[in-house]
Amino acid sequence: MTWEAVIGLEVHARLLTESKLFCGCATSFGAAPNTHVCPVCLAYPGALPVLNRRAVELAIRMAIATDCEVQPRSVFARKNYFYPDLPKGYQISQFERPIGTGGHVENGGMTVRLTRIHIEEDAGKLMHESDRSLVDLNRAGTPLIEIVSEPDLRSASDAAAYFTRLRQILMYTGACDGNMEEGSLRCDANVSLRRPGAPLGTRSEVKNVNSFRYLARAIEFEIERQTAILESGGKIVQETRLFDPAAGETRSMRTKEESHDYRYFPDPDLLTLEIEQSWIESIRGTVPLLPRQRIARYQQDYAISAGDAEVLTADRGIADFFEATAAEAANAKSAANWVRNEVLRVLNDRKTELADYRVTPAMLGRLIRLIDSGAIGGKAAKEVFDEMSESGDQPETIVEKKGLSQVSDPAAIRDAALLVLERNPAQVEQYRAGKIQIFGFLVGQLMKEMRGRANAEMANQVIRELLESPRA
Repeated sequence: MTWEAVIGLEVHARLLTESKLFCGCATSFGAAPNTHVCPVCLAYPGALPVLNRRAVELAIRMAIATDCEVQPRSVFARKNYFYPDLPKGYQISQFERPIGTGGHVENGGMTVRLTRIHIEEDAGKLMHESDRSLVDLNRAGTPLIEIVSEPDLRSASDAAAYFTRLRQILMYTGACDGNMEEGSLRCDANVSLRRPGAPLGTRSEVKNVNSFRYLARAIEFEIERQTAILESGGKIVQETRLFDPAAGETRSMRTKEESHDYRYFPDPDLLTLEIEQSWIESIRGTVPLLPRQRIARYQQDYAISAGDAEVLTADRGIADFFEATAAEAANAKSAANWVRNEVLRVLNDRKTELADYRVTPAMLGRLIRLIDSGAIGGKAAKEVFDEMSESGDQPETIVEKKGLSQVSDPAAIRDAALLVLERNPAQVEQYRAGKIQIFGFLVGQLMKEMRGRANAEMANQVIRELLESPRA
């Protein structure tokens, strides 16, 4: 009988606030070590915490986006443990009464239930060198939400897909920037094995994974490791493990603590958080359409394929760019093709962020209108787009400057076609002898003669008429 993996994720997301959770210190990344600190986040005696309203608002927004029930009353607790980067000797978190409970995340045909979303402060950061460890407390006290899933995942690929979708939702809501390299988003994976239908097995927790690929690799390794132990008659030890990307394996860090080991109790310096329903409803109005909602709308309203819709909604900025382009162009299908195939190509090739991209949705929309109106052809449009991306000039300016307007004058196209047929008599005879694939070559020569400016439909029509005419 095979073993079944049972996986749950605990995702830690840094909230996009300008200041820390309980003090006014900045949360910006990259400052010199220990410069964004104060008596509150350094836990000086007598310093008292003051809750950041914006952090609570972002946590509520994320709870709403994942269909959690926002609790009208929640409590901050002290989670007691010692670590060199934890100045207080405890972490302010939420335990028995979190801000959000229940909820779920949908990804394709998979639904992952959520246990809770709670607010907590981050610890500092340890940097290990050969003979010493250094502590940077800039991160200590920055606001986090922890999103705890039920053990609904059954494979490494499912876990990575869920984590990917959760990151999208966090970024869509503006709750987190999703930057894993800077530590804004981290994940702990709880992995256990059981026989299908049996009770849950003993779990191992893999801590602080900051990559979708690493998450999948860590879970795959854990499944293989635990399978080997169980198959040999051994027992799984409940423990916390770290993933080593270079070795592709997890390593034991410490035995896994239970909740009672942290001696939770309500923080005496913080009042119960009471949230009015009117505030919850006002925040609900700020939650944008989420990826799965946009995917459904793009398929229904724009007749865009599921695959294209998935690509266009992967990033909120790209989705907004596409919608604005489609509105300007009055052609959603064409807008989708240009954004997916050309805009994303340029951004990827140039390693450019959308915010720094020279082409705006209005510019791309007008370029599409030029194509649809017959003012320029497809080849010229590509040239205009590349120039727009390089210079930031308006499409109409580039068309005029480069003389790229499409020629739709039948007489001009006919004159050019006659020259092409005159220069290629062998190909004309081949076509008339039944080698019809020569037709494409002759049309191509006509387009070359007219520098790609000939109306393609007219070019095809004129060439065909001349070939079938006994005078040609």
